[in-house]
Amino acid sequence: MSNLLAAIRAREAPIGEVRVVEGTLAEAPPRYRQIRMEVQARTEDRALLEKLVTMAERACIVANTLRGGVDLEVRVV
Repeated sequence: MSNLLAAIRAREAPIGEVRVVEGTLAEAPPRYRQIRMEVQARTEDRALLEKLVTMAERACIVANTLRGGVDLEVRVV
């Protein structure tokens, strides 16, 4: 989320009300079995939002760390 907000601010993109939701918990031990980030935002330029989400995902240290150990999906909804 911080990478996405930084990308939006740096480009002064007309995107607002950004929210990221979703995660699937495993029974035991308590942990995330799957992380699915669904990005919702107010914008008239969906293509720009999708581009910025892709850029933010590639630059995210947490996503890069988790990618090998957990099913990680990031998409615009």
